[in-house]
Amino acid sequence: MHDIELLVNGRSCRGNVEDRTTLADFLRHELRLTGTHVGCEHGVCGACTVLVDGVSVRSCLMLAVQTRGAIVETVEGLGGPDGSPLHPLQQAFRDAHGLQCGYCTPGMLMTIVELLRENARPSESEIREAISGNICRCTGYQSIVEAVLLAVGAPSIEKSAK
Repeated sequence: MHDIELLVNGRSCRGNVEDRTTLADFLRHELRLTGTHVGCEHGVCGACTVLVDGVSVRSCLMLAVQTRGAIVETVEGLGGPDGSPLHPLQQAFRDAHGLQCGYCTPGMLMTIVELLRENARPSESEIREAISGNICRCTGYQSIVEAVLLAVGAPSIEKSAK
């Protein structure tokens, strides 16, 4: 067993974990942050994506002990800068119908948060490249791309095609 201390969504958290405990399991079972979804458990689907020290990682592949002293951000940490319940990106997903079943949404959001920190005004192709490692079986990705464009105030795909 290993004692770990990390910052999760701005809050100091401690835990005592086994060597084999994944970050996803620690977040979900120990911290009760169930917004991080576990899909394939092989790092392929992206549903478990969180940010560790600002970089997106597959929490199903990372061991909790590896996050000792790290800053971890999950979908629960997103929220409006003014205290509103939704982050502007979440609101855009809602407005542009960027989700259907919602299973991939937390991982998509965290992947896009990282993208927007690096590039505040990504193009459609840059958005598609960024989310290419996240599988969505419902939306066909079009509405997700539209949501990101809406969030950054860029013209929608339909408008830019004209």
